[in-house]
Amino acid sequence: MNWKDFERELMKDPKFRKEAAKLEPEYQLARSLIGARIKRRLTQKALAKKASTDQASISRLESGSSKPSLTLLRKIAAALDARLFIKFDL
Repeated sequence: MNWKDFERELMKDPKFRKEAAKLEPEYQLARSLIGARIKRRLTQKALAKKASTDQASISRLESGSSKPSLTLLRKIAAALDARLFIKFDL
């Protein structure tokens, strides 16, 4: 069974869908950060240096395992020469 088939099976479970929805903001942040970093051709270590943080912090953000401060997100956006958008979508 490949990942897409497995995910489809998991999403049939309402409890799983609910938990997955809770993690969506972290997933979107991680996906966006990884994409921007790769587009700028930066390693985690290089991005961390430019953002005045450590590589482990970037790694935690990219894995979705940390909740960053707005200050850190601003530093990362500046290091990536990117605009930071935060929104509520109704």
